[in-house]
Amino acid sequence: MRSDAKLIEEFLILLRVEKGLAENTVLAYRNDLQKLKDYALKQERSLLTLERHDLIGLLTELKESGASDPSIARLTSTVRSFYKYLLAERLTKNDPTAYLEARKVWQTLPHFLTPAQIETLLAQPDMQTETGVRDRAMLETLYATGLRVSELVHLKLSDLDLEQGALTCFGKGSKQRRVPLGQSAIHYLKLYFPARMRLLDDKHADLLFLEPQGKEITRQKFWKLIKEYGRLAQIDYITPHLLRHSFATVLLSNGADLRSVQLMLGHSDIGTTQIYTHVTNDQLKNKYKQFHPRS
Repeated sequence: MRSDAKLIEEFLILLRVEKGLAENTVLAYRNDLQKLKDYALKQERSLLTLERHDLIGLLTELKESGASDPSIARLTSTVRSFYKYLLAERLTKNDPTAYLEARKVWQTLPHFLTPAQIETLLAQPDMQTETGVRDRAMLETLYATGLRVSELVHLKLSDLDLEQGALTCFGKGSKQRRVPLGQSAIHYLKLYFPARMRLLDDKHADLLFLEPQGKEITRQKFWKLIKEYGRLAQIDYITPHLLRHSFATVLLSNGADLRSVQLMLGHSDIGTTQIYTHVTNDQLKNKYKQFHPRS
């Protein structure tokens, strides 16, 4: 019988080699499965003998220890994928994730920024400096396209098609998609190009957004930048993903169809996109109560 560690490693190899998932994604799967393995050990069980009530116990323990709703939802999804793999490989006949509805219990609606907050945030970079012009272009691009931060920092100059008003990016699993660019993002990208040349300082780089001397901007650096701009804009909670949530919410609120938003976000499952409809549904309910004479 394979050990728990062996089962996890074989599953991760499948994700990396056959499914082509990025290393950061594979690492997230590894961390989630390590939590599952540790919990199984505490219960004096193996991964092949865990039951549904064990998984609910793990999720409850994580919730009580302060884990966020998104991290619990992600772990639940990881565990489902893992047991689906075990079943497909006939390594087990037991699926403890069957009828597991724990994710729904703790799933929260995505936070998003109001249009006024977005405008305040976008106005924070200092347009008198090369890095400020770059940061404004990055924020405008992020809000205009709903890209993930990893997709944003890895954009290449050749990925832009300003004449057509679109960009090409590579998302999870190296899947390519084309996303429209709004006029505001195009405007600030054009302002950024001369600043980019000065940041390059006679160096060569394919990446669109750069640090001085043509160095790469890391995801961690951009997280720090957006947190600082959020502080200046007096926004208590902000992450790069919050602009992605805001992008999806504003599109659906203004009548975009769910399938189009799914394609722009690069979601493989439309169910992932549907969470944003709960936000717009709540807004519709509020409008109904406010304006319908028989509400």
